[in-house]
Amino acid sequence: MRIAYSGIEGSFAHTASLGIFPTGELIPCANFADAYKATVSGLCHAAVLPLENSFAGEVGKVTDLIFEGGLFVSAVYRLRVSQNLLGIPGSSADGIKTVISHPQALDQCATYIEEHRITTQGATNTARAALRVAKTGDPTVGAIASKTTARLYDLDILAPDINDDKMNTTRFAVLTRKRKPYLGDSTCILMFTVRNEAGALAKVLGVIGGHGFNMRVIRSRPLKGFRWRYYFYAEVEGNLFSGAGEAMVEDMKPFCESLKIGGSYDSGEQIIEE
Repeated sequence: MRIAYSGIEGSFAHTASLGIFPTGELIPCANFADAYKATVSGLCHAAVLPLENSFAGEVGKVTDLIFEGGLFVSAVYRLRVSQNLLGIPGSSADGIKTVISHPQALDQCATYIEEHRITTQGATNTARAALRVAKTGDPTVGAIASKTTARLYDLDILAPDINDDKMNTTRFAVLTRKRKPYLGDSTCILMFTVRNEAGALAKVLGVIGGHGFNMRVIRSRPLKGFRWRYYFYAEVEGNLFSGAGEAMVEDMKPFCESLKIGGSYDSGEQIIEE
């Protein structure tokens, strides 16, 4: 199988993809949209993209791709994220004046960065940040990335586990062209817009609860092309492909302008180890 991911070897997305598809051919892509398009086109069988981080929150660009596009979430995995300060051999943590990393990684390590008065620079992902540091040869410039990345680019780990949240975790979704209903103990993704009338959202939520489904996540995203309008992303525990699930979806429709089942996945903890 060919698996698309955003980043390069050593990135957390690469680690997640390798953990999920250990025998797959991993195809690096420049960004989320390119990985998504590679799967839509048939170049790849699936894409592995981050849904949310326990510290930094949702990855809005990925949520938008799922809402706007034709791929479906068929599995969700959790990867424990350990952020580390990396530098060229011979450098020291006290000597780092500038650190490069993805903006989310920088946010996750904000306390360490502020305490050490380090200047920050953004990068498209953590692995590319580490590669830049390896190429500079500058002992005052460091990267924030994984231990795997340090080994790949021959960098020293100057300070391990510097993220503020020691339980830092990212949820990665597997996206496929065909919807694969998970019929066991499942969680389903619903994406919808509501009618422009009083109480429409409350009525939708009432339908979900009234049918005995537990909504574990709900958040809103701006609706592109419509000022001050939003769509909603929800994760609902229960099988939407059962009789009860189908009845719930039908009862939601009168209050929704659009309604999409974005996929379903095993509700059990599926953990990826770095």
